[in-house]
Amino acid sequence: MEIVMSDSRARLPRVFNKTAPLALAMHCTFVLPVLFTPALAAAVSQNAVANYRIAPGDLDSALNQFATASGIALSVDASVTQGKTSPGLNGNYPIDQGLNALLSGSGLQAKSLGNNAFTLEKLPAATDTDTLTVVGDWLADARENDVFEHAGARDVLRREDFIKTGATNAREALNRIPGVNAPENNGTGSHDMAMNFGIRGLNPRLASRSTVLMDGIPVPFAPYGQPQLSLAPVSLGNMEAIDVVRGGGAVRYGPQSVGGVVNFVTRAIPKDFAIEAGMEGLLSPPSSQNDPKGSGNLLIGGTADNGLGAALLYSGTRGSDWREHSSTKIDDVMLKTRYAPNEVHTFSSLLQYYEGRAQMPGGLSRAKYDADRFQSTRPYDEFWGRRQLASFGYQFQPDTQHKFNILTFYTNTLRSGYLDQGKNLTLSPREYWVRGVEPRYSQSFTWGETAHEVGVGYRYVSESTHELRYTSKASSGRLPTGNSPYDRDTQSGTEAHAWYIDDRIDVGNWTLTPGMRYEHIQSYQNNFIKGEKQEIGYNAPLPALNVLYHLNDEWNLYANTEGSFGTVQYSQIGKAVSSGSVEPEKARTWELGTRFDNQVLQAEAGLFLINFSNQYDSNQVTDSVTARGKTRHTGLESKVRYDLGDFSPALENLSVSASYAYVNAVIREQGDYHGNQVPFSPKHKGTVGMDYRTGSWTLNLNGEYQSSQFADNANTVKESADGSTGRIPGFMLWGARANYDFGPQYANLNMAVGVKNLFDHEYFTRAYDDNNKGIYAGQPRTVYLQGSLKF
Repeated sequence: MEIVMSDSRARLPRVFNKTAPLALAMHCTFVLPVLFTPALAAAVSQNAVANYRIAPGDLDSALNQFATASGIALSVDASVTQGKTSPGLNGNYPIDQGLNALLSGSGLQAKSLGNNAFTLEKLPAATDTDTLTVVGDWLADARENDVFEHAGARDVLRREDFIKTGATNAREALNRIPGVNAPENNGTGSHDMAMNFGIRGLNPRLASRSTVLMDGIPVPFAPYGQPQLSLAPVSLGNMEAIDVVRGGGAVRYGPQSVGGVVNFVTRAIPKDFAIEAGMEGLLSPPSSQNDPKGSGNLLIGGTADNGLGAALLYSGTRGSDWREHSSTKIDDVMLKTRYAPNEVHTFSSLLQYYEGRAQMPGGLSRAKYDADRFQSTRPYDEFWGRRQLASFGYQFQPDTQHKFNILTFYTNTLRSGYLDQGKNLTLSPREYWVRGVEPRYSQSFTWGETAHEVGVGYRYVSESTHELRYTSKASSGRLPTGNSPYDRDTQSGTEAHAWYIDDRIDVGNWTLTPGMRYEHIQSYQNNFIKGEKQEIGYNAPLPALNVLYHLNDEWNLYANTEGSFGTVQYSQIGKAVSSGSVEPEKARTWELGTRFDNQVLQAEAGLFLINFSNQYDSNQVTDSVTARGKTRHTGLESKVRYDLGDFSPALENLSVSASYAYVNAVIREQGDYHGNQVPFSPKHKGTVGMDYRTGSWTLNLNGEYQSSQFADNANTVKESADGSTGRIPGFMLWGARANYDFGPQYANLNMAVGVKNLFDHEYFTRAYDDNNKGIYAGQPRTVYLQGSLKF
C-alpha cells in the first residue's frame, strides 16, 4: 500500500505541521514508491471485491483506512480533503466504487492513474445545486483557507505561535497581530486575569470595544451592559488559536464590533486518544520577583469509533510577576464533548470553571518609580473572581446545501476585590448572569451564472447583574467585609435581540456579500441607594457589504464597508454627559486590501478608515462619563512571511516574517482636544521574526516595536508628579528561543529555553483615568523554560 501527497502550491511542510492523520501517513510513506513493485501492483485488481468497515468521520482518516485495506496507491493534495467528512463504508465493493462511495458528499471523485494508483479531483461544476457546499459559520475552524477567503483584515495566531515566542497570556500573543495594541496590564486590571487590548487606535483598557468570543460564545461578564474583561474568559494554555477579525464581521457578530471580533478557539477534542502536558516557568532576575511564575496545561481525551468524543482540559498559573505584591493563582478547567453519530447530526457541549486570585501592585509616582520601579505602594489591592460557563450546540446538515445550527449558552460570573481609593478601602463584589440562544440557517443554491449562500440568524441575550461596594476608612487599616457600610447597590439588566441576513454571491472571480444586522436593546438599572430606576431602549441597523476578487488561486483583493456600534453600558446609564443624553456609540468602517499566499511567500496589506461618531470616556477617579465625541482612525496594516529555502537551497528550513501597522487615531470633535491623538494609540507598531530548523533543533528570534503615545485627551507631554499623565516613550524589545525535539521514542518530549526582553530594555506604560493611576514598569529581562509531552 502506498499513499503519496502532491501539491502544486508547495503545501507539504505546512500540512505536516498540522498533524492531520492522513497527512502524517502520507509523510511517513512518502518513500514507498521505490518499494511498490510491479508484481504487487498486478496482484491488486480494480475489479476485486473486498469487504470494508469504515466508520463515518474525518475524510483523511477514512481514506487512510481504505488505502490500507485495498492496497492501492493514493496520491492526494491534502488541501482538498482538509476539514471534509466521509459517510463511511460498510459492505463489499470493488475498489473504484468503494472509493467513490467513501467520497460521497465531499465534492471529490476518484481518478485512476493506472497500475492501481488513484488520485482525487474536484467534481466538475454543475448547473444544479448538487456540488455546492454550504459553509454556515464565517469563523469556521479558523483554517488557513478560511482566512485567505475572508473579505477583510483577519489574522489567526495558532498554538505553535504562542509557544515559539514564550507567550504565557493572550496579551503577549495579541501584540504580534498588525493593528492590535495590548499594553502591559495596568490600573484596576493590573493582574494576569485581565485583558487589555485595543484595535486600530481604540482605547485598550479592558478590551471594551471589541466583540470577544470563545468558540463563538460571547464571553464578557455582560456582553451588552459591561463588556470589560477584568476577568479573562480563558487561559492561554487551553487555547488552540486566537482568531482576530479586524474588518468584515459586524453582520454576524456583535455588539462592540467597532474594534473587530476576537474569537478564542479552545483546544480541539483529539481524533485518537491522547494525553498532552506542557509547562513554562519564568524568572526575571533584574526584578523584585518573589516567586518564579509557572504555568502548566493538560489535555486528556479522544474520539471513539461511534463518533463520541470528549476532552478534559486544564490550565493553571502560580507565582508572581516582576513587581512586588503581584502573586497570582489561576485554575481553568474545561470539559468538551462532541457526538457525531453520522454526517447529518452533530451534538457538542462545553463546561468551564475558571477561578483566580491576584495581587495588584498598582501605579507609581515618578519619585517612587525612580527609587525602585519594581516596588508596590498599594498593599491592600487585590482581585479575585470565578466564572462558570455551560453551552450546548447542535448541527443538522442533511446534505451539502443545507445547514442548521443552534447554540445555547449560560454564564455566571463573580468578580470582586479590595482597592485603596485614598480615603476609603473598598470591597466590590459584582455578580453577573448571562443566558443566550442563537439559531442560524444557511442554504446554498445556484441562480443563473451565480452561486449563492444565504444565511439568516437570530440571537437572544438576557443578562442581569448585581453590584455592591462596601467601604472602610483607609486610616483604620481594616479591610471592609460584607457587614461594612456600602455606597453602591445597583441591579441592572438587558434583553437584546439581534437579527441578521447575508448572501454570499459567487460570480466568476468575484465574491460579494451584502448583509444587514439589526439590534434591538432594552436595558434598565435600579439604584437602591437613590431609590431610582432608569430604563433605556434603542435600535441599531448595521448594513454591510464585503467584496472579494480572486486574481488567481494565490492572490486576491478585498474591500468592505460596515456599520458597527458600542452599547450603552450600565456605568453610563443615569450619568450626565456634557453633550446630552448617552446614546450608543456608532461608527462606520471601510477597508481595502490584498492578500497573497503561495505557501512560500505570504503577504498582506490593507488600508482602513473608521469614522467614530460619538465615543465616550469613563473616568473611575471621578466616577463620571464624558463625551470624547467624533474620532477618526486611519491607517495601514501589513505583514509578510517568506520561506528562504525557495530563494536558495543554502537557506532551507529558514523563514523570516515581519509586520507593520500605521494607525492615526485623531479626535475630530470641535473643542480643546480637536486634532489630538486618541489616548493609548501609538502611531507605529511592528514585529519581526526568524525561525530556523536543523535536525531536532528549532531556533527562534523575535522583535517587537512601538512608537510613543499619550495617556490623556490633552496629549500632555510633561509628566505629572503622580505619573498618570505625560508622553509614554516608544520601545523595541527582542526575544530568543532554542527548542529540542526528542522524538516519539521519548513520548514526543520537547524542551526549550528562551529569553524575553533580551537586552533588558527599560520601558513603561501609564494608567490615567483609573483608581490605580500612575506608572507601570514593563517586563525586564526574563528567562523561561518550556517543556511538553504527548502520549
